[in-house]
Amino acid sequence: MARGAERLAALAEELGAEPEVCDVGDRAAADALAARVAERHDAVHLLVLNAGISGRGGGFLDLPAERIEAITATNYLGSVWPLRAFLPLLERGAPSHVVVVASVAGTAVPLTSGPYAASKHAQLAFARSAAAELEPRGIRMHAVNPGPVPTPGFPQERTLRTWAGRRLVVSPERVAERIVHAVERDRREIVVPRVLRLAGVAQAAAPGLLGRLAPRLRRFR
Repeated sequence: MARGAERLAALAEELGAEPEVCDVGDRAAADALAARVAERHDAVHLLVLNAGISGRGGGFLDLPAERIEAITATNYLGSVWPLRAFLPLLERGAPSHVVVVASVAGTAVPLTSGPYAASKHAQLAFARSAAAELEPRGIRMHAVNPGPVPTPGFPQERTLRTWAGRRLVVSPERVAERIVHAVERDRREIVVPRVLRLAGVAQAAAPGLLGRLAPRLRRFR
């Protein structure tokens, strides 16, 4: 399921899958999608919540209000609404799994794109909280937090310019492998690449220091 009908149709043909056009940040659209799927399938065993759009390097004070709303709707509510919509099918498929593809930006605030980081913090908090609600229903929740991943929506041009940045960039295929790993090994939360777990630790251990350094470090980006 995705918003782009043409690309979605091509991928579905390649995989032999059933394409569904849907804006997952729209609650009514997510409910309608789940209803259509329920007409064809008795249960769902795996739901991967991977929708996301970037903040394009903007902060809360310079991004258009409409862009901030779109980021919040897609990145955060784009996980909440599909989970609620597909819950009956996931319960019928139990034991079943839900994967929320959040971001390292959900564990530590980056130097730019505050609205994006805020949406990913909310998304990760949702995954952690919903896990306790889903477990008694036979549904396991997994959060996968990738670092920089080059995709059409996130080209990572700036990150790829530096040697250190190139070592942190991971391919979409690598993220897919880690999603499978999280489900098969029943991992509640993982970071890709692992070294970026230190970002969350640093944020939690010294939030004041990072806040004071951010304006200085921002000059070098």
